[in-house]
Amino acid sequence: MQNPPTNTVLFLMGPTASGKTDFAIDISKQLNARLISVDSALIYKRMNIGTAKPDAQTLLKHPHHLINICEPGDAYSARDFMLDANKQIELALANHTLPILVGGTSFYFNALEYGLSNLPESTTKSRQKYTQLLKEQGAELLHKTLKSIDPIAAQRIHPNDSQRITRALEVFDISGQTLTELQGNKQGGLNHHIKKIILMPDRTLLHQRIETRFHTMLKQGFIQEVNALKKDKNLHQDLPSIRCVGYRQAWQFLNNEIDEQTMIEKSIIATRQLCKRQSTWLKHETNALLLATADIKKALHFIQNP
Repeated sequence: MQNPPTNTVLFLMGPTASGKTDFAIDISKQLNARLISVDSALIYKRMNIGTAKPDAQTLLKHPHHLINICEPGDAYSARDFMLDANKQIELALANHTLPILVGGTSFYFNALEYGLSNLPESTTKSRQKYTQLLKEQGAELLHKTLKSIDPIAAQRIHPNDSQRITRALEVFDISGQTLTELQGNKQGGLNHHIKKIILMPDRTLLHQRIETRFHTMLKQGFIQEVNALKKDKNLHQDLPSIRCVGYRQAWQFLNNEIDEQTMIEKSIIATRQLCKRQSTWLKHETNALLLATADIKKALHFIQNP
């Protein structure tokens, strides 16, 4: 193994189904490295198949930190991630290893790189209030409310992104200030040299992989996995964990709200939409090595050279 560049942090980014995990493992075989997951779904225990989590054998051989750190009912924010990831980065650098942050949650990457605004913490009361409002009114109607309060945030947040809509409304409710006003003053951010590699296969190939992967998940027992979660009295459809793509649709299927074929179609479409959002975000990244395929030679050259 080669020694990594001093005080360097590697961001290995890419949309869902791009092959980031395998690529990160391949890089870590060549360098002294510590793998750190940047994925808002992989944090959850008991959610293995539908999140495309590396299997137990892979994790044993190539440990990924910040995987399986929460129960599906637990609250976990971008601020929590930022604190946890910073600890992992400092551990890696103290041991003269390269922190490889790998995943598809762009908001986590952004929070880590640039810091976060000092937003008010959620309370049990506020979470319950907006969970209930979401049930009663739906995401699109709440998005219209947000538009009247904070048009800039509403323009940035998709009308179906219920989690971010309710959070923006909650922030205004608690603080009396809009999300846009509060986001102007960020705290934190990495002081280390960041190198970015973006793995971006052709869109047609990504769409094929997404479809194939979902059918594989079904064969591996994805519905049984969701059924086991459904039996947990602490879990419900409005939790961030259960709103993950695939899980929401499988939950609806198990509730007899949609049939199996509709569940499959909706899950694949939702995953492709996620892929599109991730790809759009990544297009705005600068000074990154963009790769259509997992080219280990190019990646190592990029990492090792200034």
